[in-house]
Amino acid sequence: MKNVISASIILSLLITAPALAGDEVFKFKNPSFSGQGYSSHVLSIEQLQFTRKKDIKDKAESDAARAKREAESTNLAKFLNNVESRIYAQLSKQLVDGMFDDTGANSGTAEIEGATIYWVKDTTTDTISITITEEDGTVTTITVPLTGFGF
Repeated sequence: MKNVISASIILSLLITAPALAGDEVFKFKNPSFSGQGYSSHVLSIEQLQFTRKKDIKDKAESDAARAKREAESTNLAKFLNNVESRIYAQLSKQLVDGMFDDTGANSGTAEIEGATIYWVKDTTTDTISITITEEDGTVTTITVPLTGFGF
């Protein structure tokens, strides 16, 4: 019985002892609500958004470049490039033959894809002046001597 009495005394002391606790204060953990660390939080979000947008843009550019490479590497595209190259080579040969022909004209004009090519043979200086005017107005002038090559 003594044990029961001493146990009841200890139990009553524990129950009646004053509670020791501090004030419970609610705090938000998210910096968007609490304000603590907010600038770092905003910078992190901004960096994530920037990286995502850049990745999307880079992927789109990469896909476009890949599609262009694939289109240019088909047999038909290669054939058309070869034909175009040969046509331009033939046109330039005819233009040069006309410039250096002794019995031909002393000037001429050709228009190719919006660019105007005008040439004049100057017999006093033994030169040919070639003026190329592009669509945007850019002018290129080339002067070629008729004699003195020494081949």
